[in-house]
Amino acid sequence: QVQLVESGGGLVQAGGSLRLSCAASGRTFNGYNMGWFRQTPGKEREFVAAITWSVGYTYYKDSVKGRFTISRDNAKNTLYLQMNSLEPEDTAVYYCAAGQRVTVTRGSAYDYWGQGTQVTVSS
Repeated sequence: QVQLVESGGGLVQAGGSLRLSCAASGRTFNGYNMGWFRQTPGKEREFVAAITWSVGYTYYKDSVKGRFTISRDNAKNTLYLQMNSLEPEDTAVYYCAAGQRVTVTRGSAYDYWGQGTQVTVSS
């Protein structure tokens, strides 16, 4: 089992920045691909970013490329999402996830999920 706890969400004005963190505990963080997803009321959860465990390849949703950066510190068992130039459309609950399947842009690739952290971007 891997337990995931997100933090760092909040209210920010458009154009501002936030850094989300996801602390992992339980089984070793290593060996798991990690991802960030987000969801707004009435909509399906969508992929935001992912990073593989070994080489650290990164993947991004097109609309966040150049604005968001995913990273991980395996020694600290922590995943990060640096979000810059935030837009009102980025408002959502953000979830981190851990899994070992290769289809890292899909929710089905992940077995463990955090409880989510709210990000609200005001215009």
